[in-house]
Amino acid sequence: MSRNLFPKISTYKEQWLEVDNIHSLYIEQSGNPDGIPVLYLHGGPGGGSSENHRRYFDPDKYRIIIFDQRGCGKSTPSPSIKQNTTEELIKDIEAIRSHLKIDKWLIAGGSWGTTLAMLYGIAFPQTVLGFILRGVFLATQTEYDWLYKADGAAKFFPEYYQEFLMPLAEKDKQEPLAGYQKIFACDNEVAKIAASKAWYLWELRLSTIEHQHIGSAQIEDPHQAHCMAQLSHYYFYHQSFIAEDFIINHIDNIKDIPAIIIHGRYDMVCQLNNAYRLTNAWQNASLQILPQAGHSGFERQTIDALCKATEVMANFLRENKK
Repeated sequence: MSRNLFPKISTYKEQWLEVDNIHSLYIEQSGNPDGIPVLYLHGGPGGGSSENHRRYFDPDKYRIIIFDQRGCGKSTPSPSIKQNTTEELIKDIEAIRSHLKIDKWLIAGGSWGTTLAMLYGIAFPQTVLGFILRGVFLATQTEYDWLYKADGAAKFFPEYYQEFLMPLAEKDKQEPLAGYQKIFACDNEVAKIAASKAWYLWELRLSTIEHQHIGSAQIEDPHQAHCMAQLSHYYFYHQSFIAEDFIINHIDNIKDIPAIIIHGRYDMVCQLNNAYRLTNAWQNASLQILPQAGHSGFERQTIDALCKATEVMANFLRENKK
C-alpha cells in the first residue's frame, strides 16, 4: 500500500479561523464530510501543512482536516513568534474542534506534530479517539542536544554540521541555540536570511536517507524555510515552553487511548530510543519500527506504513464506536 493507492484529494473547504487579535489559522477539509474526523498536525515547529498529508487517509473513510499552526504557512501573520507558545497551539487545536463542531476526533502527526498531538491529548483526553504518530519527539533536553550540539547528529554529518555553524561567531559555536538567538534577535535582515537557510538545510539533510546531496538549491520555498527556522529555533530555545519530560510524566492522562507509533530505524532527527521509551510507558500504544526509513514522512516505507496505520485505525474505530 502507498499513498498512490488513493487519488489526489482536492479540498472541499478552505477557511481562516481568527483565534486572537493577531493570528488567523488556515484550515482545510477534504474527504468524506461524514467520515471519521482526523486532524493531521504538521512538523516543525513552523513546517506548515502539505497537500500530501491528506493522502495518508482514505477519503471515503475519513473527514480529513489539516491546518497551518499559528505563525507559519498560510496562517497569518507568517512567520510570527508573537503570542506563540505551546499552550496557545493547544488552545488553537481545541478552538478548531469547537468551530467545526466535532465531538471526538483522531489525532495524527509527524515529528513536532507528535509532540503537539500528545500535549493536546494530555490537556483534552476526552476529545481524542486515538493517535497515529510518526517520528516521535518528546521535547527533552537530550533531544535538543542531539540535534544541535557537536556530540549528537553532528558526528554522523560533520561536514553538514560545519555548514550549520557557519552563520555563528566562533565564540557561539559551543551553544548553537544561543548563538542563533543572537542572530534572530538582531536587526540585520541579511544575517537572518542566511541563518534561516543554514538552519533549515541542516534539518533537511538529517531528515531523509532516500535523497542525497541536498544543498541550498534544493530549498524550493524560501518562505517555508524562514518559518521553519524562526519558529523551531524560537520553540527549542525556550524548551518548547514545557517542563522537562512533561509528556512521559503525564502519560497517564492518555494511557487508555489507542496509539499507533511509527518510527524509522535510521531517523537522525528524532532518535528511535525516545519512541521506544514512550511505548514502554504507554500501555495502549504499539510501536512499528521501519527498517529502511529515516525521519521524513514522505519516504516510501513511511508512506506505506502510515497508509496501513490509517486503515487499521479506521477499522478499529468502526468496531469500537464510542
